[in-house]
Amino acid sequence: MDVHISAWIGLTVLVVALLAIDFIGHVKAAHEPTLKEAARWSAAYVALAVAYGFGVWWLWGLNYASEYWAGWVTEWSLSLDNLFVFIIIIGAFRVPRAYQQEVLLGGIILALVFRFAFIMIGATLVNRFAWIFYIFGAFLIYTAISQVRQSEDEDDSYQENRLTRVVRRVFPMTDGFVGGRLLVRHRGKTFITPMLVVMVALGSADIMFAVDSIPAIFGLTREPFIVFSATAFSLLGLRQLYFLIDGLLEKLIFLNYGLALILGFIGIKLILHAIAENNLPFINGGRHVEGIWEPSIGVSLAYILVVLMGTTVVSLAVSRRRERLGGADAA
Repeated sequence: MDVHISAWIGLTVLVVALLAIDFIGHVKAAHEPTLKEAARWSAAYVALAVAYGFGVWWLWGLNYASEYWAGWVTEWSLSLDNLFVFIIIIGAFRVPRAYQQEVLLGGIILALVFRFAFIMIGATLVNRFAWIFYIFGAFLIYTAISQVRQSEDEDDSYQENRLTRVVRRVFPMTDGFVGGRLLVRHRGKTFITPMLVVMVALGSADIMFAVDSIPAIFGLTREPFIVFSATAFSLLGLRQLYFLIDGLLEKLIFLNYGLALILGFIGIKLILHAIAENNLPFINGGRHVEGIWEPSIGVSLAYILVVLMGTTVVSLAVSRRRERLGGADAA
């Protein structure tokens, strides 16, 4: 894939423009979005992400567009896990509802920066060391198993990570929120507010998701431009998605099982690719292994969509049934 520097500049301008629209048009005037507003903007971001894929198709062909769509759907589905953690963090800090949009946008900007760094590191490893696919694949299978265990773990309490604790310890902080401000000057001294700490908590918490999702998307495409495009569009719509489904998330009771199936599939796909391209001397004498079947990008995209939709439908159906049974017992 021949990506000219102008394509990277164009993508950067588009991302910055969307962030500016979010801030100026929605976040700057602190308010709690209505369900209608959140639904409208969530649909707009989904439509924009899909349309971007057609742009990739026009410039580089259907195969790369399919890689982008598969990567975006995967990243978007994994970002639902982010929302669980974001809800817990925002609740733990007791962020006023009117300022949650600003907190989420700040956290998403930090997450984009962290993800870009992860992608560049991952692309370098992939291009220089083909055996890294063995590690990526094994890690994703391990993560899939962890997702299943997480489904059975009922401890949802939030614990600050090290970065957040350092920020609290090093910088003086106000006792409570000061509107939507991040910094406050008082008697010649600068204080940070809990608003800034929450943004750091959201952005740094996303690092653990990047560790999972970046290897996953490299299992679908090896092009850094496609990887970052899919990642950016999955994160840009996350703020609106938060307000749209923060109540619905509790009903997606089998989400982690679906994510486990997706991550496990991509992990196996990576290991198959690593075996086919093998250059490790202790496997097949350091030679490529012929005849290894690898799922095509079309098969991968279909599998991801079927698993995600199936998980959602079954989760909602079981949740409704449990609610009806609960209501009948209460009666």
